[in-house]
Amino acid sequence: MAYIITEPCVGVKDAACVDVCPVDCIYTRDADDQYYINPDECIDCAACEPVCPVTAIFSQDAVPPQWKSYIEKNANYFKTGDPKTLKRK
Repeated sequence: MAYIITEPCVGVKDAACVDVCPVDCIYTRDADDQYYINPDECIDCAACEPVCPVTAIFSQDAVPPQWKSYIEKNANYFKTGDPKTLKRK
């Protein structure tokens, strides 16, 4: 089960999660307003969750009800985007 970055990250884009990810599965583009975790690359280590300064990262099965839409938003990010434009910071 992958981790999901939710609404509190929007507009913040603090890279603490990126810095601690052992598999570099957290991405963004300059135009994006948040980070996204690649569900196919995430190893569910939870390293990102405690370092998030805005408590935006949750295990997929623990995403609060008000942010459940971010599960699909995160998955779609990697289905519809050009991977060549993604970067880790």
